[in-house]
Order: sequence, then structure tokens, then C-alpha cells
Amino acid sequence: MLQMGKAREPNFLILFFFGLILAFGISSEGSQIRHYKWEVEYMFWAPDCNENIVMGINGQFPGPTIRANAGDTVVVELINKLHTEGVVIHWHGILQRGTPWADGTASISQCAINPGETFFYNFTVDNPGTFFYHGHLGMQRSAGLYGSLIVDPPQGKKEPFHYDGEINLLLSDWWHQSIHKQEVGLSSKPIRWIGEPQTILLNGRGQFDCSIAAKYDSNLEPCKLKGSEPCAPYIFHVMPKKTYRIRIASTTALAALNFAIGNHPLLVVEADGNYVQPFYTSDIDIYSGESYSVLITTDQNPSENYWVSVGTRGRHPNTPPGLTLLNYLPNSVSKLPTSPPPETPAWDDFDRSKNFTYRITAAMGSPKPPVKSNRRIFLLNTQNVINGYVKWAINDVSLALPPTPYLGAMKFNLLHAFDQNPPPEVFPEDYDIDTPPTNEKTKIGNGVYQFKIGEIVDVILQNANMMKENLSEIHPWHLHGHDFWVLGYGDGKFTAEEESSLNLKNPPLRNTVVIFPYGWTAIRFVADNPGVWAFHCHIEPHLHMGMGVVFAEGVEKVGRIPTKALACGGTAKSLINNP
Repeated sequence: MLQMGKAREPNFLILFFFGLILAFGISSEGSQIRHYKWEVEYMFWAPDCNENIVMGINGQFPGPTIRANAGDTVVVELINKLHTEGVVIHWHGILQRGTPWADGTASISQCAINPGETFFYNFTVDNPGTFFYHGHLGMQRSAGLYGSLIVDPPQGKKEPFHYDGEINLLLSDWWHQSIHKQEVGLSSKPIRWIGEPQTILLNGRGQFDCSIAAKYDSNLEPCKLKGSEPCAPYIFHVMPKKTYRIRIASTTALAALNFAIGNHPLLVVEADGNYVQPFYTSDIDIYSGESYSVLITTDQNPSENYWVSVGTRGRHPNTPPGLTLLNYLPNSVSKLPTSPPPETPAWDDFDRSKNFTYRITAAMGSPKPPVKSNRRIFLLNTQNVINGYVKWAINDVSLALPPTPYLGAMKFNLLHAFDQNPPPEVFPEDYDIDTPPTNEKTKIGNGVYQFKIGEIVDVILQNANMMKENLSEIHPWHLHGHDFWVLGYGDGKFTAEEESSLNLKNPPLRNTVVIFPYGWTAIRFVADNPGVWAFHCHIEPHLHMGMGVVFAEGVEKVGRIPTKALACGGTAKSLINNP
């Protein structure tokens, strides 16, 4: 059995790479169709011991976990039981090859599902990995519309690493203020910012105004929990001398997080559904939209329990860490660890954050990127003011989605459904990223970056100063419909001299990537998936304020689109004329 000790690390790597080679030889035989019937509705819940309204599925929060094997077809019958709101669900990390209408992005891939209506999502899960799903209309993710989506290897195949058990962890942040009040505040003049979350939730559970670790700090109020409450910690039950895989996904609306387990090193083996070169770390930073798998070995004192701690990074930590226990059975969960929880690194220690992120490279045998690209787009994200409203913009364009979904508008050639002028592909060379923007040319827009099928595209994400002096924030960017190679990161403005530093040897494949303050991030992808795809900051209020773009490729090759997906806006009339 695999041990976590350093002396066994080389043997583990050999097994890992051997297994990886076997994994790439998988077939699609024996795939299944997995059916789910979901009702989405608001309900009373107490995620952090304070009763509130959450958006749940079938009376559950978080929503039910989808578990399938690679090659399986997933069919979700989604019934909207919200009384006054539409709804969609995005299957984060699922590529939707052949089913771009099922991507679950309102105004891009489909119409919102109206109250009382039913919509069938039908798609194939291609690759094994750790994924999740969430609402993609307004700020419904912040309201609790999310859940886990786990894809195992095809039937009869195994992962390229051994483990004895598995723990699934979905991380989120929680506000006591309703999403409707948050949305109105973000769209007000002057803006009313949402503030930091009240609580970090681990599998939908957290504690507000009390701490399960109060015995180490007299300033904290101890939690008085029986264990059956919806806010009681989700305990990680483990047996001694075993290896466990912990799947970690972050569906936070705002918070960047740090995950650590007391006395237990983490072996990182997967990121965003792709295998990575394994490496040990004491903790991981995880940004909204990212997912990881880590292996731990329960080789510590078996008579003790150990802290699991999730703290905030990248923003001033006004939110207490989320806590739970790694419970070595048969110990009682009431037995607290002898030491306090791991201390979260300083929120503004970006060098530490970069050190972790830069260590992530592709596992041996992973697909390599094309040597050269056909097209390069530079995207500068800035915070701006438009007619007195605070917005986020990309190359001076703040995204406002049209009422007719792009997929249908382009499929039926509806030229007036959105701006036919493509957005800028570059920003001024003399732009000073170290000073606040001037806001002179910023506008609202909904144009599309269109690619030829097979085109190899580089995107350089460029960060800059916000409206307040000496302030730049972390932004995690998520691309729908594709995985991309992360070619590199850097400080300051990207220049031609940076070209030689790009990693073409073993860049990791991801679907979400971070851009650090005052820095740049370079990615490469192949436009080989016909459809229309969002590319946006995964921080919920930033997208709400316009921080995103739209990519399209080969829409003419998209097959039949279900009528209900396009029964709104200009496409509704087109469906009548072109049944």
C-alpha cells in the first residue's frame, strides 16, 4: 500500500505515470445513461446556524451530487419551481462537445427556464475528474444553487494512483444579505458593494458567531451543537494507515481560499479534471472555479483527531476560517485536536500564492500544446465608471448580455440580436497598468470574438490598477467549452521579451486560471468545439458588473438545438419560421 513518506515518493511517481499511460487507453464501451429529476426552489435553511433563504434542489443544500463514469450520458430534468425567476445550470468543466446548448449559460447558450417550466439537459461527460455545477443567471450561485459533479474513469478502468477512500469537499462562501439586495446594490449609483462573506461553508456547512475551535482562543464563542444541525461540521471520517483522495472544488462567489490539514502533507495529483505532475505541499490556494484532488496518508498518531482549516486569501480576511475535523476512527468526534488549527497564510502574501500556482505542471504523457498560435488576443481588465455606475470592463467594453441567446442568434443569422462589431483584440501599448483608469472610452457592449474551427488561439490576460490608487485584485478566469494550456504568468505588463519564458514543454491543462495583481497570464487553446462560449471572471459580482467576453467558433456546424433552449427573444420567432 502507498505510504506518504518521502522515501516512497519515487515509487509513487513510477506507479502514477504507468497508470496514466493505461488511463489514456480507455474506451467508451459500457457507458450508461444516468437520469436525474430536479426541482429548483427557495427554501428556509441555516447553513451557518442562522436561518436564511437558500436556493436548493429537491429540498437539498447543496444540491445532489452527480456521479458518472467517463463516456456516460447525463440527463437532468430540471423543473423551475421559483415563483418569479428564471433559472439555468452550468456544468462547470464539462466541455459539452456536440451539445453547446446544454452549457447552461443564460443569453449565451440558452434562454432562461421560466417559472413552472421544465428543461432537459442532456450531455456526455468526456473525461474523469472533479467538477461541479452551479446557477449561471444573475447571482444565483451566491444563493446556493450548486453541487458536485464527479466523473470516474470508464467502467473497468482505474485512476493512475492508488487510494483507499475518498472525501468530496465543495467550498463556498455565504452572505446573510439576499442576492436580490446584492444585485440591486451592485447596480446602484453610488454602488453598494456586497462586502466580505459572513461565513465559509464546507459542503454547505459553517458556523457564524461561534467557533468549534474556541478552546484555543478566549475571545471566541464556543459552538453548542448537537451534530444533527444543518450547520454542524461535515466531519472527514478516516481510518489510520490509509491513503485518501480528497476532491476539492471551489464554487465561491468572491473568496479565494487556502486549504490545509494539521500535520498532514498534501500530494496534489489533479487540477480541473486533468492530471498534474504530483507534488507535496503543506496547503493549497484555491480560487473560485478551480478544483483539485490531493492525496493524504493517515499516518499520524491514531489516538488524535486533526484540524481541517479553510481560510481566505487575496482579500482582507474579515471572514473567519471554515473548520472541521479529520476524525481518526474510532476516536470520538468530540475529541478536539491538541493543537490549534493551521494558520492561514497572510492574505496579501502573493509571493506564496504564486509559488504554489507556478508548481502546477502537466503529468507525463499529457497532451502538449501546439508550438505556435494562429491568433493572439490581449484582454486588459479594468474597473471603470460608466454614467456614474461602477463597472468592470475588458479592453474598455463592459459586457451586457442580449435578450436573444448568441447560439440561436448566430445559428439563424439574426444580425440585429447583438453588436456585429467584434470587441478590440488589443489595448493601447502605452496604457499604464500601475495607475487608475481614465474611463474616457469605456462603454457597454455585447460583441463576440469569432474564431475559425481549428484556430489556435493565445489569450494574454492583463491585470491593472483599479479605480483606487495602489490597488489591484486577483481574478480567476473560467473558459466554457474548452480546456486550455497555461503557458505562463508574470509581473507587470506582458511584452515581447516574455515570449521566451512561456512553457511549451509541460504546461497544465485547466479550465480556470488566476491572474495576479498587476500581472499577466498567458493561455493557449484550440477552437475546435462548435458553439458559443463564455470566458469570464468567476467572481460572481465581477461578472455581474461586466467582467467577461464571448467566444464563438463553428456555429454553422452545430446540430439540432432543442426548441425550448431558444424559445425567447428573436430566436422564438425564428423557431416558428424554421421548425
